[in-house]
Parts: sequence; C-alpha cells; structure tokens
Amino acid sequence: MKTALITGANKSIGFETARQLLQLGYHVYLGSRDLEKGQQAADQLHAEGYLAVEPLQIDVTDSASIAAARTELGQRTRVLDVLINNAGILGGMSQPALTSPIGMIKEVFETNVFGVIQVTQAFIDLLRESPAPRIVNVTSGLGSLTLHNDPSWKYYAVKGAAYQPSKAALNAYTIMLAYELRDTPFKVNAVDPGYTATDFNHHSGPGSVPDAAARVVKAALLGPDGPTSQFFSDDNAPETGISPW
Repeated sequence: MKTALITGANKSIGFETARQLLQLGYHVYLGSRDLEKGQQAADQLHAEGYLAVEPLQIDVTDSASIAAARTELGQRTRVLDVLINNAGILGGMSQPALTSPIGMIKEVFETNVFGVIQVTQAFIDLLRESPAPRIVNVTSGLGSLTLHNDPSWKYYAVKGAAYQPSKAALNAYTIMLAYELRDTPFKVNAVDPGYTATDFNHHSGPGSVPDAAARVVKAALLGPDGPTSQFFSDDNAPETGISPW
C-alpha cells in the first residue's frame, strides 16, 4: 500500500485530496496543526468506510512540530511515496504593496514558503525510500509572474504584496527542488487547484472542491514518464494545463 502525507488536510481541498487518495488505495497521513481537528477529520473518513487514514499533528511554521511529526511518522512507516504540501494561508484581504504590514507578509511566507521547505527537508529521507516518490506543492494561479504582467489576463487586477509573492516564491522553490532531484525517480511539481469555493476565500470561487482535489491527485499519481518541474493550472491554461511561471 502506497503512503501519502498531506499537510493542512483536516478540511477543504486537503481533506478531499485525502479522500480521493484513499479511494485509490493509499494509506494517508492527514497532517493537521490541531490534532483534535485532524482526529475529527480522520473519524469522518473512517465513518465513510476509509480506514487507512491517520491524523498527524504538524504545524508547518514550527520546526519542533515538524521534527516531532517526522519522528512519529518514521515510527509508523519506513517509506513515504507522496508528500503534498497543501497547508497555506492568505493573509489580510487587502495587501497593498506600499502599506501592508511587514509582519503579515512574513507570516504568509512562513506558512506558504518556509513551511514547505522545512517539511520537504524533514521528510525527504522517507521519500527517498520510495521507488517512485512524488512531491506536490499546492500553489495558486496567482503565483504566475508572467501573467501578472499581462493586462489581458483575467486576474490581472488581483494583486497582493503577501499571498501572490509567496506563491511565486513557492513556484521558484519547486523549480530548484525538481532540478536538484532531476536524476532521481522523483517528480516534483506545483499544482494550482483553481479558484475554488472554500473557507479560504469565503466560498467566492466558482470551482468545486472535488475538482480542485482531483488536480492535486493527478500530479501525485504521475507515472515514470510523467513531467517534473511543471506549473499545472487548468485555470490559467485550460487548453494545455501548463501555466507560464
């Protein structure tokens, strides 16, 4: 049975991603900052008949929490096949470049960028034990620098000094990580789940959670001939599914 760890998986897209991987026969470790909420999410999946799911407490902004989660997971499994860095925050709703508090910007980067880096570094040894390891960094279409400079883009006016730069930085880290692992069986990709109706955006998005999760799962299931170092976004590029960086 293949194994997967999903951060920020106690609700919304992360939770649905867990459900879809369980349907495919994976054993899922459901990462949650709050263990009680993680257990409640796991209990819900158990009630639906999915038994191969366990909560794992992990705060991606806390080095000690990440280290403890790595130790705990290492006691449960010797191999991790899939790491999905899903945990993310938006920050303030208004993020003007000249007046956004630096503390808020740092907080967003702590979760969206530095959290991903720390978690990836902490669990890379378990991933290396897999014959076909996959790392999926959940990004946003708003992280495309190319499109942010294109006045014809539908989201051109959706600018922000914290969230959008954090996802652009995450995309850059994805490229660097994929390059470092280029001569290995790893596939490392960034996935934009699309503008989805979740608590994250006060349910303003038109997309559905199952469709968003399916995009993440697709990258987690890539075969040996699948691409690496890609920015997948059906929203930004409906014809090809590959967004410009």
